[in-house]
Amino acid sequence: MRFAPTDMGFIADPYRDYDELRRSAPVVYDEATDHWLISRYADVDALLRDRRFGRTYLHTTTHEDMGRPAPPEWHRPFWDLINAGILDMEPPDHTRVRRLVAKAFTPRFVESLRPRVHAIFEGLLEGVAGAGEFDLLPTLAEPLPVIVIAQMLGVPEADHHLLRPWSADIVKMYELNPSEPAQHDAVRASLEFSGYLRELARERRAAPGDDLISGLVHVIDEGDTLTEDELVGTCVLLLNAGHEATVNATLLGWWTLFRHPDRLRQLRADPSLLPTAIEELLRFQTPLPMFERWVLEPFELHGVQIPRGAELGLLFDSANRDPDVFDEPDDLRLDRRPNPHLTFGAGIHFCLGAPLGRMELQISFGTMLERFPSLELVEEPRFRPNYIIRGLEGLQVHT
Repeated sequence: MRFAPTDMGFIADPYRDYDELRRSAPVVYDEATDHWLISRYADVDALLRDRRFGRTYLHTTTHEDMGRPAPPEWHRPFWDLINAGILDMEPPDHTRVRRLVAKAFTPRFVESLRPRVHAIFEGLLEGVAGAGEFDLLPTLAEPLPVIVIAQMLGVPEADHHLLRPWSADIVKMYELNPSEPAQHDAVRASLEFSGYLRELARERRAAPGDDLISGLVHVIDEGDTLTEDELVGTCVLLLNAGHEATVNATLLGWWTLFRHPDRLRQLRADPSLLPTAIEELLRFQTPLPMFERWVLEPFELHGVQIPRGAELGLLFDSANRDPDVFDEPDDLRLDRRPNPHLTFGAGIHFCLGAPLGRMELQISFGTMLERFPSLELVEEPRFRPNYIIRGLEGLQVHT
């Protein structure tokens, strides 16, 4: 059994090790990370839906009672920001805030963005027209979700350049053992981004527009409204989760297609496969391979006793290759149906931004397949030295 999230070989290709985990150690304690690793699909799916396991435990108890050290006081700006977003909330707060956010971030609102997403991506393509060779990361993959989310929130164009660095710094804290400089980056970015959004929210309260911040500022349901902290936490979550996952899914998806040239030819020949192809690419290379849950009461799984206060490492990337659920899971099948992958999670924390992420991926892949019918990989990419937010350092391509 091998779980080595700091090893570059494992980060790039963990699938044989996941297979061994699923077969021989579906529940195992990893001392190096202090996580109980859960690798089978059925277990990951069930635990995501079970409220005995939380994204936080602070709604029921304290750090001391759970046998966990409290974060240092200087971390407070980061945790105040993160705890105000629905990803790290549990009921009843999660229920109330998600209901309010969903009233503004509706399927109709997301669908209304489609022409704008098309226009943004067409504009980005103009920037690489005639370039011959370019890196997909800074030119197309990274700007698209940042610009979409910035416009969606109503961030002035002159400030768009601020968002990506803030997002990149904040998510450094999510890695398993962030360095002290990374922790300081996350805290500083949390202070700067939350301060910026508070000012923007106050402007929208006085003079609302047709953007999502205006919608969130004024949303009311049965007398409930979002607090300013909750509004800011929601906006940061939309940027961090939507942006980081979509950027990495784009690069990992194209890299996967380049490594399977027969599948790339199949998709070019039949663009109607695009919706199922995007789902399969999200399953095949998961950009967020592990999510954590706290054990709120002791339980047993596969004969293993797991104590209260333990932290579970739910291995989405392993679950998405489980042969008990996916026929020939190591085969890339662009027409795979059904495809109940867990890339967007499950249960009450299922990704609120999944429809927007799917739309962005379908538009960007579809447009590039049409515009660059002979796009090819120039050189093998390198993975970034991260596990929790897994992605490539770049992807050099030739048209």
